[in-house]
Amino acid sequence: MTAYDFISLATKPSAQLCYKFHAATGTTKPVLLVFLNGIALPQTSWEDVISRLHENSPTGVLPAMLTYDRFGQGQTTDRDPVDEHAVDKENGHSCLDVARDLRQLVTQVSEQKMGISDVNELQLVLVCNSIGGAITRLYAQEYPGTVAGILFLDSVVANSDFMSIFPDPDASDFDASTLPVGVTVADIQDAREFTQRVLHPDNGMKEGLSRKNLKGLLPYSDGPQLKGPGERGPWVTVVGHEFNTFECESGAPPMISRMYLNPHWYTYNEELTQITESERSKGPLQAPGSGHFIHKDNPEFVEKEIQEILGKIL
Repeated sequence: MTAYDFISLATKPSAQLCYKFHAATGTTKPVLLVFLNGIALPQTSWEDVISRLHENSPTGVLPAMLTYDRFGQGQTTDRDPVDEHAVDKENGHSCLDVARDLRQLVTQVSEQKMGISDVNELQLVLVCNSIGGAITRLYAQEYPGTVAGILFLDSVVANSDFMSIFPDPDASDFDASTLPVGVTVADIQDAREFTQRVLHPDNGMKEGLSRKNLKGLLPYSDGPQLKGPGERGPWVTVVGHEFNTFECESGAPPMISRMYLNPHWYTYNEELTQITESERSKGPLQAPGSGHFIHKDNPEFVEKEIQEILGKIL
């Protein structure tokens, strides 16, 4: 079993990131499969998926793979040095900062572990959950021509505060008679309170990652279109949670998830498929039996979707 290791980024030498690198098998192509965490689960949550990739690869060919914990997350106990001077330590750095850290991490790891001195010669396949979806998009926009494939797993709805998807009972034009059958004013008030407390981007995080400017960084669900290697769009697969499972696990009343959250998220995923060329886009799919943490709930499904993308790149 490959061991976890620590690395200091040349751009932030005072802190270390925890990561795990898996060497390629059966191929010398300059491809790196990178797994990007969400908010709640660390890099260890990808182990089952990676084990299945090794066990089930039909040809025995797999690219090099990388998992890591962001600053202040999981086994990375060091905080982002940027946060040291932040007034609000829970909103110290942005998703764009994280994307740039990933670029530096990939640069150093690919040179040290793969012998690649020019990171632009490396093709990335990014597998991302939750907030990792926003980081992935920002990375691909910031470094065009480098991302060959993306698997979104219940990506964060980057351009929403979530509260605005619900009617506001305090608004002057609110009409309770327009609520769906079975939904009460009290339900809406509770949903807005839940959303404000759990999902709203103004809420900070223990790791210091801020979502306050995320809507400004990624204002559109369907763009801009990404450019991968060879001036083609990357292969993109968009996967969302299964509605019924999410209704039971989201923490919001099931009726609220059914009538508001699920349709809102699904529409976002539909539009997200448009960030690449139509013939290179797949989805949106619903992962069977999966809530928000798709790779934890159904690693077999995730492994198969990764294999499909890799089959088009390797």
